[in-house]
Amino acid sequence: MAVSLQKGQKISLSKDHPGLSKVIVGLGWDAATTTHKGLFFKKNETIDCDASAILLQNGKMTQGHDLVYYGNLKHKSGAVVHLGDNLTGAGEGDDEQIVVELSKIPAEYDRIVIVVNIYKAQKKDQHFGMIQNAFIRLVDARNNNEMCKYNLTDDYSNMTAMIFGELYKHNGEWKFSAVGQGTTDASIKDLCGRYI
Repeated sequence: MAVSLQKGQKISLSKDHPGLSKVIVGLGWDAATTTHKGLFFKKNETIDCDASAILLQNGKMTQGHDLVYYGNLKHKSGAVVHLGDNLTGAGEGDDEQIVVELSKIPAEYDRIVIVVNIYKAQKKDQHFGMIQNAFIRLVDARNNNEMCKYNLTDDYSNMTAMIFGELYKHNGEWKFSAVGQGTTDASIKDLCGRYI
């Protein structure tokens, strides 16, 4: 039975799922047809959201290749793999997936931040207030069972990027934190700058 997480909630993955070695991080979203203020958007306007994983050492991103995203689909360790870019968010289920092999992550990495930014958000005048049904979920790759899911419910109007959640190691245990923090970062480069 999957745990439904609230913003800020943390759970232990290692303790609740003994032997867990590979996690599929699924992210999903839909373009809203109206805002909360009732203004209509053009139905044919797509919002291209890009999911990324930032690998940190002691809370810092130390090298450029520690970003796994549509332009670098696989970490040099092979432990984190992005399964490809979805340009529209159309369809049911996960829009993008990132596979994390916890057992292969080099010891110096203690945190993996999962973020999503809107591609060219400022140029297209788009923000997360135009997105609905956004979620992050973690699936046990051994049996495809969903372990936990966090549905973002806050109003993220004017936010162009989102820190969805974090996988982190604490006292030898892998845990997950539902963050749900919106930012006004214009690009993945700006998001990474938060961790330098």
